[in-house]
Amino acid sequence: MAGDLDAFGMLVGRYQAAAYRVAVLLGAGGDAEDVVQDAFVKALRGLRGFRAGQPFRPWLLRIVANETRNLHRSRRRRQGLEQRVVAMFPEGVDAGAGDPHLAVVRKELDRRLWAVLQGLPDKDRLVLSCRYLLDLSEGETARVLGWARGSVKSRTSRALARLRAVLGPDLEEGGWQ
Repeated sequence: MAGDLDAFGMLVGRYQAAAYRVAVLLGAGGDAEDVVQDAFVKALRGLRGFRAGQPFRPWLLRIVANETRNLHRSRRRRQGLEQRVVAMFPEGVDAGAGDPHLAVVRKELDRRLWAVLQGLPDKDRLVLSCRYLLDLSEGETARVLGWARGSVKSRTSRALARLRAVLGPDLEEGGWQ
């Protein structure tokens, strides 16, 4: 095992600069070092899937490219979540600061929504979190949770029905259609 790690350490030394260049060129920017580190960790974990006799460099650089794409996807999801929060509070996160009644109503809605979410069965909470909080597509949610796409669709529908039953029209005001 120690020999394997030593050999892998040599591969890291040999290909780290190329991996870093690929990450930067594909748009990782200031996160390029993190992308490369994650790629090497995935490469180490996936060595069993590496075909003997094939060149290591293209295999590794494909992992770097995939990690960079994952970074972009994560950034887009985070931006989407931020945009949804802004849409929920068009006057800003401190919405209602000028109107104490509005601030109290929104805070109460948030509290109720989170309380109801926490009270849902695990599968319902997972699917709603993936679909609405992380903004994953049905296909992405299915892959993340290891479910069939139809299960994601039906579970989302049932979970939203449970939320509607408790929160009623307040649910749409919170952006959960």
